[in-house]
Amino acid sequence: MAAVTSTLSTADVQKRTRWVLSSAQVFSSLGNGSTLALGSVLAVDLSGNEALAGTATTALGLGAALSAVPLARLAAAKGRRIALGSGLIAAICGTFAMVAAVIWSSFALLVVGSVLVGVATAVNLQARFAVTDLAEPEHRGRDLSIVVWAITVGAVLGPNTVTPGAAIAQVLGLPPYAGAFLISAAGMVVGGVVILTLLRPDPLLTRRALDGAPTATGSTHSWAGGARIVASHPVSLAAVVGMIGAHATMVGVMSMTPLHIAHRMHDAPQADTLSVIGVTISLHIAGMYALSPVMGVLTDRLGPKTVTVGGLVALLGAVALAGLGAPHLMLVTAGLVLLGLGWSASSVAGATMLTSSLPPAQRVEAQGFTDALVSLVGAIGAATAGLVMGAAGYPGVGLAYGLVSGVAAIVVLALTPRSRSLSPEAAA
Repeated sequence: MAAVTSTLSTADVQKRTRWVLSSAQVFSSLGNGSTLALGSVLAVDLSGNEALAGTATTALGLGAALSAVPLARLAAAKGRRIALGSGLIAAICGTFAMVAAVIWSSFALLVVGSVLVGVATAVNLQARFAVTDLAEPEHRGRDLSIVVWAITVGAVLGPNTVTPGAAIAQVLGLPPYAGAFLISAAGMVVGGVVILTLLRPDPLLTRRALDGAPTATGSTHSWAGGARIVASHPVSLAAVVGMIGAHATMVGVMSMTPLHIAHRMHDAPQADTLSVIGVTISLHIAGMYALSPVMGVLTDRLGPKTVTVGGLVALLGAVALAGLGAPHLMLVTAGLVLLGLGWSASSVAGATMLTSSLPPAQRVEAQGFTDALVSLVGAIGAATAGLVMGAAGYPGVGLAYGLVSGVAAIVVLALTPRSRSLSPEAAA
């Protein structure tokens, strides 16, 4: 590593890291978009039970939650390149399981495939932390948001691969839904190749070489260790609460929206219903990712606390708009776009706050724990959203998760200091 850093400056390595991770994100995010768009519809079709509508999204979140800490442990031991690449290999297997689920009408395979595709979510989450390994403190929000922004292309295209996927499936003699997941698999393969071949020098290993730290420390990383680190720093705890509140709200409302649209359009042709679902989820995902660089710049300029709380407030407005406007699909779509923007603000600022509030030696373990916890809460949110929708309808889902965002905003304000400066770089 010393030889590498002697020929490339830290700025050069960071620039390369940012480019490679952003390029990989464009392709690897296709699978999540397809699963989000089709998951609730397929879950109902294959199970015959509307109460299980959130199962695929729940499984997606569980896959991310279960893999986040092992991927962080692998990153600590072998570097970001091996960890991120290995996660995408698992996710590729998941997309093929989804294809098999559609072919064989298997609800069990749908769940298994969704869990494995969820590993790609963990990869995308950890990629945003990977780009901060070498980032200058004053540009962490910007660099992190650029990698998040790169998800936009794949994530927005994902829900809209249903129609071209159906054409591919027809040529191959497969059911229409299978084609979207074949396109997702191809995207993940490209993303994995980019990471495994081009993420050199490894940003985490380079950071350790610059700090004179050990190059392999992954064996002790765990949920409990990450939890202790986060709990010992009030600002880190605030960051995690903010991200949890934002993610639970976004997933809960978003996962029930395709089913709500299907209910509203029950007399329309299936192709029209799927097109509306695809466009709505695409616009929602565009809200999540397209303006993330703006959220990053705002985070660096206004401070992560302000942007995190602002995002949670936007989420409150989003669930009110979608819930109260439930009979009108245009208002539901507008609410979903605002839902994505609120999530983007809280997620980018929260991740920046977490990284900035910890010394380098504690970051990877805390990041892995945070990603696991956020994903787990998202999975629980998707699971409970189906129950809430069954009992109180789509407006009830908005009300329930609006309360989650409101409580999270209050906790973030209570735990963080009044000053904008939340970074303990001197403590490193």
